[in-house]
Amino acid sequence: MKLTDLDVIVTSPPAPGWGGRYWIFVKLTTDSGITGWGECYASSVGPETMRAVIHDLFDRYFHGENPENIEKLFRRSYSSGFTQRPDLTVIGAFSGLEIACWDILGKDRDRPVHALIGGRMNDRLRAYSYLYPLPHHDLDKFWVSPEMAAESALDLVAKGYTAVKFDPAGPYTMRGGHMPAMSDISLSVAFCKAIREAVGDRADLLFGTHGQFTTGGAIRLAKAIEPYSPLWYEEPVPPDNIAAMARVAAATSIPVATGERLCTKAEFAPVLREGAATILQPALGRAGGIWEMKKVAAMAEVYNAQMAPHLYAGPVEWAANIQLAASIPNLLMIETIETPFHDALIRSSLTVEDGFVVPTDAPGLGIDFDEELARAHPYDGDGLHLQMQDDPCSYVGANNFGGGSPVKT
Repeated sequence: MKLTDLDVIVTSPPAPGWGGRYWIFVKLTTDSGITGWGECYASSVGPETMRAVIHDLFDRYFHGENPENIEKLFRRSYSSGFTQRPDLTVIGAFSGLEIACWDILGKDRDRPVHALIGGRMNDRLRAYSYLYPLPHHDLDKFWVSPEMAAESALDLVAKGYTAVKFDPAGPYTMRGGHMPAMSDISLSVAFCKAIREAVGDRADLLFGTHGQFTTGGAIRLAKAIEPYSPLWYEEPVPPDNIAAMARVAAATSIPVATGERLCTKAEFAPVLREGAATILQPALGRAGGIWEMKKVAAMAEVYNAQMAPHLYAGPVEWAANIQLAASIPNLLMIETIETPFHDALIRSSLTVEDGFVVPTDAPGLGIDFDEELARAHPYDGDGLHLQMQDDPCSYVGANNFGGGSPVKT
């Protein structure tokens, strides 16, 4: 069996756009006619540039290759252009191609991917969701309203979720770490208080940030929210400063989580080695794909750390996350995004039931991908998947973080 054809589809989810401005889907076909789907979560270049990178990588290393040779394909891509170091764009392109290869292998053998990477360890996967506005909420006011956040949390708990994520701590900017405004600390405390009072001990609080603080600022904020016992403190400082993150982890009782912006074992290993985090959050469409993150999960196991695959993308990456999560012993939980469009793209082939995902035994990734629907929603904008704010943190007015919503309804 050899890889013969590649197609790349850039899909724009309908408003409000939970999951980003666009999703990059990869379609691989073999000489035996088997099709595999993957998804790339690299967002440092525009989608058309990313399309070219994916095609270049495929033409150089994947075309004519047996999709079984995942390790060789990784080493070729990782070393491309005399690098042999993590390159976010190249590894993002590789990740989508690699996921598609696993989908092909599972379909060829009529087995789910998790059966090919160690078998099923977990029959039910604990899921969590970000707090999104309910239909009656004002889209702009929601992100600074502890009361609305508490309502959204209660809605998720009623559906069976046992963990909810939110991030009211102000902007993430291209300027690097900043000292949080006192008003942002107060708002963060108010969110934790309102949500904890609403859900009690029925759900864990997952406190998100986007690497926006200085070391001292992150510690100040951690001390302020500690009384509400969040399960994790996500990426409190810029992800390129592992030593600073380790200092934050040592200064707070809240477990530190990180990994959304990291790729390959080379970047995850220092996090574990330096004690910077005990919860790893790889986005499989960026981090190096299923096999590379299986290796990272094994490393994490040695350090008594847990895995919580991240999702701010489309349902193909979610499907890959599920296959990995089903196979590892140190799973904490997986992120989900429940929108009608996510569901329709895979024709309801994967679902959340009472706050848990039950891995399917269907072949490959276990999804029935609606290619026609994906093509019917092309992306025609000029923004990146996610974008950082240029303006600095304000210390005299509100810092209204829009929850990653790129499209207004």
